[in-house]
Amino acid sequence: MARLSVCVSVLVVLATLAAARPKADPEQKCKSGPVDLIFIIDSSRSVRPHEFETMRKFMIDIIHTLDVGANTTRVGVVQYSSQVKNEFSLKTYSKLEDMVKGINEIIPLAQGTMTGLAIKYTMNVAFTADEGDRAKVPNVAVIVTDGRPQDRVAEVAAEAREKGIEIFAVGVARADMTSLRAMASPPFEDHVFQVESFDMIHQFGFQFQDKLCGVDLCLESDHGCEHICESSPGSFQCICLPGYKLNEDGKTCSAIDLCAEGKHDCEQICISSPGSFTCDCNAGYKLNDDKKTCMMINYCSFGNHSCDHECVSVLSGYHCRCNEGYNLLEDGKTCQHLDLCNSVEHGCEHQCVSTPGSYYCICPEGQLLQENGKTCGTCKSANIDLVLIIDGSKSVRPQNFELVKQFVNQVVDSLDVSVHGTRVGLVQYSSRVRTEFPLNMYHTADEIKAAVMKVDYMEKGTMTGLALKHLVENSFSEAEGARVANHNIPRVGLVFTDGRSQDDITEFAKKAKEAGITMYAVGVGKAVEDELREIASEPVDKHFYYTTDFSAINTIAENLKLNVCAEESQGEIEVKDPCACESLVEFQQATMSTLEQLTQKLAGMTSRLEDLENQLLSRK
Repeated sequence: MARLSVCVSVLVVLATLAAARPKADPEQKCKSGPVDLIFIIDSSRSVRPHEFETMRKFMIDIIHTLDVGANTTRVGVVQYSSQVKNEFSLKTYSKLEDMVKGINEIIPLAQGTMTGLAIKYTMNVAFTADEGDRAKVPNVAVIVTDGRPQDRVAEVAAEAREKGIEIFAVGVARADMTSLRAMASPPFEDHVFQVESFDMIHQFGFQFQDKLCGVDLCLESDHGCEHICESSPGSFQCICLPGYKLNEDGKTCSAIDLCAEGKHDCEQICISSPGSFTCDCNAGYKLNDDKKTCMMINYCSFGNHSCDHECVSVLSGYHCRCNEGYNLLEDGKTCQHLDLCNSVEHGCEHQCVSTPGSYYCICPEGQLLQENGKTCGTCKSANIDLVLIIDGSKSVRPQNFELVKQFVNQVVDSLDVSVHGTRVGLVQYSSRVRTEFPLNMYHTADEIKAAVMKVDYMEKGTMTGLALKHLVENSFSEAEGARVANHNIPRVGLVFTDGRSQDDITEFAKKAKEAGITMYAVGVGKAVEDELREIASEPVDKHFYYTTDFSAINTIAENLKLNVCAEESQGEIEVKDPCACESLVEFQQATMSTLEQLTQKLAGMTSRLEDLENQLLSRK
């Protein structure tokens, strides 16, 4: 009775739908958009011949309501029983009459009911580009079956739905409702249909057409989408405008805040807008051309600071600063020279001479200013640690490099080389730096000179700053033969170059002198005087030499004096008496000169006394 009641109800509903529906106008086609549609029809042995004919008529009725064409709706048919047969694919026919003919030519298979196998074939073969499936066009499958599947359908149907295939399941007579629901897309009330007999299956066509080509739900329903409603056959979905994302309710949208999500590369400030952002900078900074990084505003570059010496830019503006040896006046812009000889502990033993921002010491006639630039004396000593840095860049050229090596050996000849006397190391530089031999490798002048003549010319660039860095950090280390600091052995560096440095020399030229290294700078040809002076120790004029021609560097070697007083060279054995020979001669010569001057002065005074005496006698 229950089954009869259901049957009567279905008959009443379908009859009502059929009666209420106006007769189809053959010219009125589905205009809701292109669809790729596959019919999957059950032709198992349980489907009787007249029932299969009803199924054939069902498909023909439906395609008559569709706008069929290569660019509109495409139709394919897959028949299955124990096997799957592709009757025709989506790309086979583009005309309605050809499809009708193809459907009429189908011969039933009359075997088992492998519905899962048919769904899998449809998903993997029928809905592929090779078979005519189009990208971004809805895929719709209509499964018509009269029995229970003999294989598993739930998993393969779920996979097909995940790939975007919308599945309608139509059960006839003995079809299993649980299997139909396992195959169909949700909601089931829109995708699962069961009719009592094949005679009534064509009635389902009316309902299916409503689902496939019915009203545009975005236009004719209260869809609730906050931004955009996108219609699909029998359904719709909400989407958001660019820069927004769909909320969990599936209808409302919220702005994508890339700043909050950290999806930006602003250096300082990120300003969010829906799905985008712009960068900004903190006060005192401006945005660079890349619109991401920031640079501090240089208020001094505006040209209106009026600073006497130096303008210093800060976040809030700028202030003026004076060079060393000057005071900033109350106007905050003008600088006044300081007399450092009267304002600092200059330490000059004899006399301090003030210069703008600096000072220097001088000694009385006959005495020499010592290497500390403050004390005076007549002694000389050759007990030093000396490292020579020679320029091996390509601008020197091979023939001139040989002259440089002769220059080095001429300097060595003027020194007292020994283990406990003077030690000599040699460094060559170009684009890189190479220690030719350290301070502790050779102990005689002849060994050093022989090693110098074997040095190979490097060529390439002029990285003087890199060479100074090597000098400070390596050449005067105990590992390379420099004597320990408490022995008070003076450390002397001599830099030879023929051109402008390709890197910055300022940092390590300063560090060398801060480390107590007395620096000499020798330049030839295109050497830059400002760089040489920056390398040289104070007083600069006594530590800096220059000549325009390589052939004249032997003159520099003759005039170069690497002299340090003996009292600064304590703690080593075999230190020679600095006043025993050459200095004693100088002392004697200075003494004789002074005595001659005194004699001349006494003779002058005697002559004047005689004149006075004669004047007194004449008055009497």
